[in-house]
Amino acid sequence: MTAEDGHDGAQYLAGSPVRVAILRALRENPQRPAELTGAVDATRTTVQRILAGFRERDWVVKRDAAYRVTPTGERVHDAYETLLTEVERGDRYGRFAATVERVGADFPAAGLPDSDLTVASEQNPLAAVDRLTELLHESCGSEIRAVSPVVIQPFNDAAAAALDDGASVELVIDRDVVDASVAEFEPATDRALDDDAAEVYVSAEPIEYGLFRRGNMACVTAHDERNNPRCVLESTHPTAVDWVDETFAALRDDASKLSSVVERA
Repeated sequence: MTAEDGHDGAQYLAGSPVRVAILRALRENPQRPAELTGAVDATRTTVQRILAGFRERDWVVKRDAAYRVTPTGERVHDAYETLLTEVERGDRYGRFAATVERVGADFPAAGLPDSDLTVASEQNPLAAVDRLTELLHESCGSEIRAVSPVVIQPFNDAAAAALDDGASVELVIDRDVVDASVAEFEPATDRALDDDAAEVYVSAEPIEYGLFRRGNMACVTAHDERNNPRCVLESTHPTAVDWVDETFAALRDDASKLSSVVERA
């Protein structure tokens, strides 16, 4: 079989939802055409025509009046289902992946499976902000490590509440966030300087994505070009957790402590 033959076969199967449904039904159990007609909601003529196409490709055989998939048919079915899963995953995680790739975050693809994703939308533009705020509020008594390219009041309030409840925080921000904090959120800046449970570091380079680490869970936040949080990916997958840990450590090690950056009156 040539690559062109494989492409033609894939195109044939993908060209009709009914073909996919019939191959899926036969992958589960051998069936007669009359049974398939009811199972996939197609006419007998359509079913017979599709079965003939499958037989031409050696995906099915007829035995005792019933059709059953061959080992080749099983592999084709399973490969197609895997492809559908990956395409669906791409649709779901596409915006997150494209955004972190745009800023050079180099997030590993292996960290995507089984992750939870919160995405801001026109109906709920603050969905990502709300989710990050919830995570902070849920962090009573936890060790928190975070990276943020923005400072907003909900984050400050939630972080303060977490500290009040016994959490410890290591936070990496950039110079723009420091300037905004000093100008607009002086009490939060003072607490970051005075609270022994809070260690804040300032990156000399701009930060364009967010990280959050607590317990066995890691988060990556994708921001749009206006620096608004748009997607929050939460994962316990070891690949994602290790990447967040390594990225956080690298950013922190290259940063300066807030106390060496901010001049107090």
